[in-house]
Amino acid sequence: MKLTVFGATGGIGRQLIRQGLDRGHEMTAVTRRPAGDLGCEVVVAPLDDAEALAGAVAGRDAVLSALGIRVPEMRARRAKDKAARSTVQADGARAQVAAMQATGVRRLITVDASGRVADEGDGPVMRLIAKPLVQRVLREGFEDLAAAEAILRASDLDWTLIAPPRLTDGPHRAYRTVLDINVRGGRLLSRADVADAMFRALEEPTWIHRRVNIAY
Repeated sequence: MKLTVFGATGGIGRQLIRQGLDRGHEMTAVTRRPAGDLGCEVVVAPLDDAEALAGAVAGRDAVLSALGIRVPEMRARRAKDKAARSTVQADGARAQVAAMQATGVRRLITVDASGRVADEGDGPVMRLIAKPLVQRVLREGFEDLAAAEAILRASDLDWTLIAPPRLTDGPHRAYRTVLDINVRGGRLLSRADVADAMFRALEEPTWIHRRVNIAY
């Protein structure tokens, strides 16, 4: 398949490029700034500019988005401007949707976070104590993710949200998947397995228009 990856220089993005090449896919990496040799075609473009992104998605079978902002970057920006709010996810989703609609590409798989939602999939301690604390600390990023989700749901694309818990750099191993609710007791997942789940989504039509929660 011909696949475009947004956020290709992050931990999940690099896993997507590496695993995609290993699986025999033709990969295109889209980055905000020059990234060196990723082993595939690299397009440098503003990730919130739909017109600039159109050429990177035209003719592709699907788009995989691991776009995000690192917590240290978020804190550094807030230190300079306390009123600043992250819109990286929402701006990126808006541009991706517009670029895909303009070029006729329909399949979009993007990374979410299970921590921003507390639901019946969680145990009482996680739902009532742990997650409210995490949501308070990471409120800015979670609000940005929620805005991005709303943009996808309002589009006509065949989107899937992949929602892991806290990420590690561990190796691939077996993990659980649950549709639309959190994984009971799921607290960790490696970036390698987030990428693996995103490739699985390409072959899972029942995951279209669903939030797929994944965890060990």
